[in-house]
Amino acid sequence: MTRNIADAKDTLFAPSVPKKDRPWLFRTYSGHSSAAASNALFRTNLSRGQSGLSVAFDLPTQTALDADDVLARGEVGKVGVPISHLGDMKRLFDGIPLDQMNTSMTINAAAPWQLALLIATAEDQGVARRDLAGTTQNDIIKEYLSRGTYIFPPAPSMRLQTDVISFATLEMPKWNPMNVCSYHLQEAGAEPAEELAFAMANAITVLDMVKASGDISAEDFPQVVGRISFFLNAGIRFVTELCKARAFVELWDEITLQRYGVEDPKLRRFRYGVQVNSLGLTEAQPENNVYRIMIEMLSVVLSKNARARAVQLPAWNEALGLPRPWDQQWSLRLQQIMAFETDLLEYGDIFDGSSEITAKVDALKAQARDELARLEEMGGVVRAVEQGYMKQRLVESNARRLAAIQAGEQIVVGVNKYTECESSPLVSGVETFLTPDSEAEKSQIENLKAWRAQRDKTAVADALKQLEATARAGSNIMEASIQCARAGVTTGEWGGKLRDVFGEYRAPTGIAGAARAPMVDADALRAQINGLSDKLGTRPRLLMAKPGLDGHSNGAEQVALAARDAGFEVIYEGIRQTPVEIVSAAVQEGVHAVGLSVLSGSHLTLVEDVLKGLKEQGAADIPVIVGGIIPERDMATLKAMGVARVFTPKDFELGAMLTQVADVMAENIKD
Repeated sequence: MTRNIADAKDTLFAPSVPKKDRPWLFRTYSGHSSAAASNALFRTNLSRGQSGLSVAFDLPTQTALDADDVLARGEVGKVGVPISHLGDMKRLFDGIPLDQMNTSMTINAAAPWQLALLIATAEDQGVARRDLAGTTQNDIIKEYLSRGTYIFPPAPSMRLQTDVISFATLEMPKWNPMNVCSYHLQEAGAEPAEELAFAMANAITVLDMVKASGDISAEDFPQVVGRISFFLNAGIRFVTELCKARAFVELWDEITLQRYGVEDPKLRRFRYGVQVNSLGLTEAQPENNVYRIMIEMLSVVLSKNARARAVQLPAWNEALGLPRPWDQQWSLRLQQIMAFETDLLEYGDIFDGSSEITAKVDALKAQARDELARLEEMGGVVRAVEQGYMKQRLVESNARRLAAIQAGEQIVVGVNKYTECESSPLVSGVETFLTPDSEAEKSQIENLKAWRAQRDKTAVADALKQLEATARAGSNIMEASIQCARAGVTTGEWGGKLRDVFGEYRAPTGIAGAARAPMVDADALRAQINGLSDKLGTRPRLLMAKPGLDGHSNGAEQVALAARDAGFEVIYEGIRQTPVEIVSAAVQEGVHAVGLSVLSGSHLTLVEDVLKGLKEQGAADIPVIVGGIIPERDMATLKAMGVARVFTPKDFELGAMLTQVADVMAENIKD
């Protein structure tokens, strides 16, 4: 009897093993210097438990330029891996079986080309294209609004986008051909309802174009809908962000059922990956970023019905520079602890039935529907991009965000409140970020020249001729691109041929009609500018410029907008200018200072070229001011070159920054 009671007690109190849901894919956004160095990083991360790859390409690759192009100077291997030809792609995935990997490729304007290179690489591994699993971002609309790696005008760009979607739907059943990417919209200033509406409008436009193309039958069209995925941002207001994710789920189900008649609930499912917000990571007290990253991740994993399919976390030190492998490992471990140590995956949706959550979700959906209707009235997303409406909305929203931080209405710990602190051992006396190989650009150019020398020039010419004919005929570009990859065509040659066909494009800056939010100490600054104008005999002229290929123009836009409203005459032509073009504009416009914004790590090379150009034009007396993500050691180097002021993300008060710009101009007045 005693034994039976003991047995019963053992059974009663024995720990049960609950069934857990499968965790999301763990990713880190990786790539730098060279294909070989990035391959080593990929393999290291996979060995530590990463379950998918997210490839970061450098800016020349993203804009379909070869490493020896004049615009690529200083940019090769800085923010990602350079892929100039099939040999580079093979090296990138050497020893990584592509049929066992889920690969996300952050590529947009050049998505057809990089997908073609991946397919050719896989087939050389013996892997059929139908067995490849992963995603091409392939979202060109947000490039015009935020990220800036567009190449062609909107109409042909959208056509290339739909080419990839149609091809992948028919040829690559495991591949997500488009990731509607609202992540960068939030980085550019989008508020939650704007992020919802702009992303949904983007997806609607693409699906409508695919449907109208006739490439996909009516029977197969629901499969196209089911293969569209999304890539969201998750900011620090994590309750709002959680509600935004749930609103995305519900709106997408509504749109796909009512607009496209998709009856299968699985094909209406909102599938998304996420990177939590890098915009809110601070240079000041960067150790606090660990908590920000953790809190932001909660908004996309806590709610089962709106849980991300894949999560990639930034590293704590991304406001300082390129993360080291250890930093990426730290972010990966955060995901693993959440998935494997907690009981999160043992429960259903813990927010179902919450009246607060439901009310917020409903409010976000209502605001998004209003904005969707407004975009529809304007003629759709492409027209709204061409007219500058969407860009202007983002610039204004970002201006309000910055004004709230500067006024202390939006607290950022360590930046505008609780700024007194102990020194951090994480950043004291050690190299706190990865420095890309200084020889990467030279090595890539040598590699490129060797590749060109050994290939069959006739095969290259024939492949490019077929590519041009296909583009001009309006046929799907993918098979011709794959043939180019196999023939040895380079990234710049592929892009160059399509530039010949489609032309290039410069998107609206959003500055002209944007309304500026109130600025701290605005009256004192305007008085200073008026006094400077009297001394100069004209309004002080400031040339704001984005040299090189860095398309992240949010900061430059906010400085230009604030400077305009403070009384400066501002010349700002947007992104992607060569040092020669910047020098020419400075001389022709007779500016009193040049402001350069560089966030890609190429500041030393590009600033040196601008300073050299000004000297050659007899304009060395024009002061140059630089802003960007610039390590402290490089600040000293820039000042030694002759740069008048250097600003970094910790200099968030625009009024104080512009006061210094005016001081520099005043100091430069000749008696």
